[in-house]
Amino acid sequence: MLTIGLTGGIGSGKSTVANLFRELDVPVYDTDVMAHQLVEPGQPALDEIINVFGRNILDTSGKLDREKLKQKVFKNDSDRKKLETILHPRIRELLLKKINSHDAPYCVAVIPLLVEHQWQQIVDRVLVVDTSADSQISRTLKRDNMTESLIKAIINSQASRDTRLAAADDVIDNSQGLKNLKQQVQQLHEKYLQLAQHY
Repeated sequence: MLTIGLTGGIGSGKSTVANLFRELDVPVYDTDVMAHQLVEPGQPALDEIINVFGRNILDTSGKLDREKLKQKVFKNDSDRKKLETILHPRIRELLLKKINSHDAPYCVAVIPLLVEHQWQQIVDRVLVVDTSADSQISRTLKRDNMTESLIKAIINSQASRDTRLAAADDVIDNSQGLKNLKQQVQQLHEKYLQLAQHY
């Protein structure tokens, strides 16, 4: 069973590409979605986060205030590593369960920090969504309630564009608009169906 690791920097268009694969009936497993599930009230990961960062990391309803946590961890490497130590082993375990449970020819695992944390060994191919830093910033500003300085801090905390491209087996160029993106995804879909016959 073939597993494609889909990655790219913040604002590169990973979600759009993932949705295009979903439209082709490909199972897509998003580690960001898993991270959100793991920090719901009552989950052990949330209890650990409260122990490390304090109760002021919660909003008034007792849920994790993701914006507050994001501001905290992207300004402090030590805090970011503490959070990753809590979440990453749990995300990895959940992802592997999902990868092993589907019966499609191939699946796509969306892993934003795939290259940074050397998760290449749990996927068969690395697919990078590539775009310029300027595009990343402008897309994220439109989409999220973040300052430009925070977006730049996140970009700087991630693997460089060159490092990511060096790790890629396949690259999607997200600089030409949605129609072009769909064509690239369709071509890769056909390629992956062929490759999947050998897994």
